[in-house]
Amino acid sequence: MANNKTSIPKGTRDFGPEEMAKRNYIFNTIKDVYALYGFQQIETPAMETLHTLMGKYGDEGDKLLFKLLNSGDYLKGLTDEDLLGRNTLKLQTRLCEKGLRYDLTVPFARYVVMHREELQLPFKRYQIQPVWRADRPQKGRYREFYQCDADVVGSDSLLNEVELMQIVDTVFRRLGIRVQIKINNRKILTGIAEVIGEADKIVDITVAIDKLDKIGLDNVNQELRAGGIPDEAIGKLQPIIALQGTNEEKLDVIAEVLKTSETGLKGVEETRFILDTLKALGLVNEVQLDLTLARGLNYYTGAIFEVKALDTPMGSITGGGRYDNLTGIFGMPGLSGVGISFGADRIYDVLDALDLYPKEAVASTQLLFINFGERETAYCLPIVGEARKAGIRTEMYPDKAKMKKQMGYANAKGIGFVALAGDNEMTEGKVTLKNMATGAQKLVSVEELIQEVRSQG
Repeated sequence: MANNKTSIPKGTRDFGPEEMAKRNYIFNTIKDVYALYGFQQIETPAMETLHTLMGKYGDEGDKLLFKLLNSGDYLKGLTDEDLLGRNTLKLQTRLCEKGLRYDLTVPFARYVVMHREELQLPFKRYQIQPVWRADRPQKGRYREFYQCDADVVGSDSLLNEVELMQIVDTVFRRLGIRVQIKINNRKILTGIAEVIGEADKIVDITVAIDKLDKIGLDNVNQELRAGGIPDEAIGKLQPIIALQGTNEEKLDVIAEVLKTSETGLKGVEETRFILDTLKALGLVNEVQLDLTLARGLNYYTGAIFEVKALDTPMGSITGGGRYDNLTGIFGMPGLSGVGISFGADRIYDVLDALDLYPKEAVASTQLLFINFGERETAYCLPIVGEARKAGIRTEMYPDKAKMKKQMGYANAKGIGFVALAGDNEMTEGKVTLKNMATGAQKLVSVEELIQEVRSQG
């Protein structure tokens, strides 16, 4: 009888065989493309010291860190007064030295600093691992989830941004997902804040306009007012927010608007180079300049990117951008980088919604040999070996069971072919091969069996 108390923590998930096949299809596609562009894989520990993690994500982020109790007598050295004082912050620094990683970026920065003597710059790394956040679980938001990051550090060249956009285009082309790649630049947004006379309100302005798609223009303007932006400045923002036309037309207009802002014009120049280079390379997916795109502005300093699927309603499925000081938080300033992160869980949902998983990506066993007993099994096992050598995913049913049960097993697993060998087959040195989709069966040699199963994928 099942134990009703058996469960997993909220915000975590089990993945069955079919789900894992689909997830691995996504991960392997991304890995293959990363490798194609010269990125090398690293991994970092699931847990880091709290010294590494704390203070890197702001007060809210610190609260969302999963902290691990020290092993052994974790109460050692604490007095009753300490415990009764219930000072959570003070206690956690005494009880916990480690925490689960919150993202892959801070561990990567720590990795670069620790291994700087070994690294060849520019260093192109990718990392596909789970991260943990003590967030409130809800639909589409988990406490444990995977990130698929790629970064180039040690180079200021905008060719890195171009290459990352090529990677995005290649990955989604291989997955069969039509996307729109949105691009903007932090320097353009800083310039906009300067020319409307509200340079010190850059965060409030960009946080508000970043919500344009979700809450609409009126609510964005209301949020700007709530952030202390005067109506005159909000009025100057309106034509910028509503800017339409081709990428070139938008850039020409915004360059004129920002002609008094050195920072803003630098952002226009960088964006124009990226867009012109991508246009010459001929990406499959559309690249659109979106002046309302903001993405975590306390972190990014140059180009920023966001990718949305076109054929199903979904939020951002990939994002990233340029940052100037990745390793400064660990005392190694001045190392610029640019990176992207694919949202594996959202990509999974998009592929599911659009039924885009290739049959071979989720298929398990292709061929099952029926077990009629010891003598028949002894005859079949060498043929099983030949099939596997030929790259066919093959099983021998382990027990002598009723035919109905073995066939039921094949149906339940979606196995395409079943092979049977009784006295007649063994006498002729052949097997009977049954196509489970059509019901057709025929007597075949080992070579014919391999050819038939292979031809059906």
